[in-house]
Amino acid sequence: MSEVPTTASTANASRTPHGWWPAILCALAGAAVFQFWGNATLGYIKSASLFYWWGVQWFDPRAETEHGPLIVAVAAWLLWRNLRKVERLLPPAGSLRAPPSTLQSPWPPAAAMAAGLALHALGFAAQQARVSIIGLLVFAWGVLRLGGGRRWGRAAVFPLGFLVFAIPFSALDSVGFWLRVWVIQASATLAHAAGIDVLQSGTQLLAPDGRYHYDVAAACSGVRSLVALAALALLVGYLNFRSWSRRLVVFALCFPLVYVGNVARIVSIVFAAQWLGPVWGDRAHEVMGYGVFVIVLGGVLAAVAALARWHPESAPEVCHPLDDKPAGFTSGAGGNDCHLMDDKRAGVVAAAVVAIAVGEVFFLRQLAALPPRGAAGVRLAADGENPVELPAFLGIEWTGRPEKVTPAERDILPPDTGFSRKLYFNHRDPTKRVLVSIVLSGRDRSSIHRPELCLIGQGWTIAGAATRPFAYPGHAAAAFPATVLRVQREVAPPGRNRPPAVAGQPGGRVVVPQLVAYWFVGSDGVVPTHWQRLVHDAWNRVAHARADRWAYVLLQTDAADGEAAALARMQAVLSETLPAFQKVFAKQKP
Repeated sequence: MSEVPTTASTANASRTPHGWWPAILCALAGAAVFQFWGNATLGYIKSASLFYWWGVQWFDPRAETEHGPLIVAVAAWLLWRNLRKVERLLPPAGSLRAPPSTLQSPWPPAAAMAAGLALHALGFAAQQARVSIIGLLVFAWGVLRLGGGRRWGRAAVFPLGFLVFAIPFSALDSVGFWLRVWVIQASATLAHAAGIDVLQSGTQLLAPDGRYHYDVAAACSGVRSLVALAALALLVGYLNFRSWSRRLVVFALCFPLVYVGNVARIVSIVFAAQWLGPVWGDRAHEVMGYGVFVIVLGGVLAAVAALARWHPESAPEVCHPLDDKPAGFTSGAGGNDCHLMDDKRAGVVAAAVVAIAVGEVFFLRQLAALPPRGAAGVRLAADGENPVELPAFLGIEWTGRPEKVTPAERDILPPDTGFSRKLYFNHRDPTKRVLVSIVLSGRDRSSIHRPELCLIGQGWTIAGAATRPFAYPGHAAAAFPATVLRVQREVAPPGRNRPPAVAGQPGGRVVVPQLVAYWFVGSDGVVPTHWQRLVHDAWNRVAHARADRWAYVLLQTDAADGEAAALARMQAVLSETLPAFQKVFAKQKP
């Protein structure tokens, strides 16, 4: 086979702006989609721009993503580093020889950009902006691969993947919730072992005599530091090792270290406050904020050093940096990366991507303009926004008192969120009460949160959880599943005002137990968990273009007389209230 010499201009095509014009056209088309039709979730951030939805949360402390700008900066540096690393190894311009068959296939960048736009359409329909962000990253890789060839494509894989750490995943609320629980429980256990009789109330640790009171917020429990330190650990592994097995070992090590570091932080705060006073507890709080990073980063670096010393990687083979062939080697398809696809192929890809983007704009526009489909999960009041008012009297045993919705709830939830709430008192024993609360989402799915997060924020500790059925009166087949939580608070006994060391009675705490049951009601059934609701709602939005107004129903009662008695009270109240607000579903969701 005769070789076709390449000119200097052809060999340098990957380094000149000319080859980037098709990629720039694709980038502009994609940017228009993500900017003007990028976000369908308008409950908290009222902007159609996916860029704005993502970026504004980097400066919102509630999103726990304040490390976002740093992640973006590091990703940009990694891309520059990877490109420079390859650039230094490239042979001189004009020294490469390759047949026309080495021109790169248009399919990888075209498939990536089409997949990115498809993911965005899926996220838009399901009101899941995070799915759209993943689509944006996949689309961005396709643009870089089209403009810069395999060299840019390979250099951009890790930097774009690294940007995942800048996404405010709501799933981290659940991870953070359990991390807060584990940190607070371990810290309280260590304090009790040291003779410090702290009280645990939800995410709070406090002295029985009131000398100090610390709330273990999400930042202290490691939610924020978990993401930042996980990103840092992955970065350290990436820069120090070539094999992904070693990189993943270093990455996985950060998780137990984050837990240990945060337990050490909370314990040091409690010890300092108990032995030296609240002022020193506050100082320990500030110092150990950096201490967590020292513990985690120190552990990760020690692991890297140990792996490098006792189990070093084999020396890399000397090869061409791009296609594992010596410089100047000629081959068939799949050969040297310095040859991009020809202008005709690149133009076809650009035209196809622009056409897909235009078609997606029309589709998303029509989808957003559709009138609301679906129905409310519960019966509505006359205003059509709120759930029907709960009955004031339940037979001759229970009387209900309206419970006001707090201003904080009104401020944080979308304005079309509906409420109905009553606290029921038993006539025979007024101390026995059952709270019934219904929160009804509006058009935006973001009206409803995981109940566990609210309970922890109110000072409750979750001691256990289970799923159990509740009966629907008069309809045996309509029994539905619910999540039942055992929650408790620790309080000091009345009149116990002396420090624990003086009182000499460690463990003199009073535990206040309660039972909480909750479930979610859609237009076609009941599900007992938050994640089942998300999955079922997303399926309805994508497959049926239907957005139900889901209702979140919660019951709460005292459990000092035992779990069985508490469940019986809940069922007694439900037997009278369910027909008033909840539909009958002959077959419930699994």
